[in-house]
Amino acid sequence: MTFDAIETWWWPFLFILIAGWLATDAWRFLGVYLGGRISEDSDLIVLVRTVATALVAAVIGNLIVFPSGALADTSLALRLAAALIGFLAYLWIGRKVLVGIAVSEAVLIAGMVLGL
Repeated sequence: MTFDAIETWWWPFLFILIAGWLATDAWRFLGVYLGGRISEDSDLIVLVRTVATALVAAVIGNLIVFPSGALADTSLALRLAAALIGFLAYLWIGRKVLVGIAVSEAVLIAGMVLGL
């Protein structure tokens, strides 16, 4: 069965829905099944947490170095400053993620309004 197998308007949407569901929910179900059986300090969970953190860091780095959309209209210095100031706010306020995000967004918006 392929994406172009059926010539109706709804088939691509159904194909994407089913393929997306199978690709993600299988891992979710496995996570729920194994979640209660694996210790938080096990090597496997430490590895999963490390890989997840590295992926988030890579996405953030990609957004800073190779931005798209409205973010591409800002300078690299502004994007770096927003990330640094947001990280410092995150550390200073007590490791609250939402504080770091809000401060970074505020710095970005202020820089865009001021034309930096």
